Amino acid sequence: MGAVADTLVRKLNEAFSPSRLELVDDSDRHHGHAGHSGSGESHFNLRIEAEAFAGKARVMRQRMVMKALAEELAGPVHALSIVATAPGEG
Repeated sequence: MGAVADTLVRKLNEAFSPSRLELVDDSDRHHGHAGHSGSGESHFNLRIEAEAFAGKARVMRQRMVMKALAEELAGPVHALSIVATAPGEG
């Protein structure tokens, strides 16, 4: 992983103490698209499972993640696909 991915993982761990965290740099699949600089680390897919998401609607969970990563989403990260679940939700 690169510096941006490392920062994302660190911030997500600090904010949510997830029981599952998978972050995939999907930038190569977006070559030639908006936000793709050619240097990578601009498009990510995230799967995160944490107690913090229990009882929260899907949109609220995504907002929680986006708030934790606001600085990166305003800068180097152009796109972030988020699947956020609570433990036991599959």
